[in-house]
Amino acid sequence: MEVILTQELTSVARSAALPVVLIPGFMLDETLWEGFIAAAEGRRRFICASLAEGNSIRQLAEHIVATLPARFVLVGFSLGGYVARAIVEHYPERVAALVLIATSLREDTPEQVQQKQSAAKAMQQGAKFGGLTSSAIARSLHPERAQDRVLINKIKMMGDRLGNAVFLRQSALIRQNISCQPIRCPTLIVAARQDRLRSLAESEELAHFIAGSALHQIDRCGHMVPLEQPEQLAATVLGWLSRLVD
Repeated sequence: MEVILTQELTSVARSAALPVVLIPGFMLDETLWEGFIAAAEGRRRFICASLAEGNSIRQLAEHIVATLPARFVLVGFSLGGYVARAIVEHYPERVAALVLIATSLREDTPEQVQQKQSAAKAMQQGAKFGGLTSSAIARSLHPERAQDRVLINKIKMMGDRLGNAVFLRQSALIRQNISCQPIRCPTLIVAARQDRLRSLAESEELAHFIAGSALHQIDRCGHMVPLEQPEQLAATVLGWLSRLVD
């Protein structure tokens, strides 16, 4: 394993200009990354992927990879982390390095499944999806941001743009058996200390699952890391990538 990891690090070092592919989370679109990209100040080239197409994690992965160059750095947030692991599983030669943000190895809890099924049933009966509810969004944020109407409205608008069909597809995704083979590329796992949706224990499980990975915690931040702390996230990710190159 040490030889393989060394080869991967050398590959990253020779490819410092590789594009960074950004995969969003559940009912979020490319505008999730606006603050993060701005904070990067042009130091890397970014490609914003979409989770709007595909009826399974595998299909989402295939749809994204079909639009990408031969090799890239991969960043997955929340649901996007599951898709990122599927890409590494099936296309390991194309991923130079991996960053997983506020994500998990775990399946949805029975409560989460029930909530999604109830919402999907309501939509199938004619209701229109207008974005995640304000209460659900507030729970995903740091307590100090739970009443931030600008931030809450930004998240709601993403869901509104994606619409009913995408909500139904994403709600039905099965989050299990995503990556069965060892992940051998350099990997950074980013956790938010005040994340009420994905616990620090889940990030530690990921770090244990991916041998040689690095785990970094961002303070004063809830689940929506790219929106709540874009500057800290950009500094963390770009700093880690630069150390791989160095």
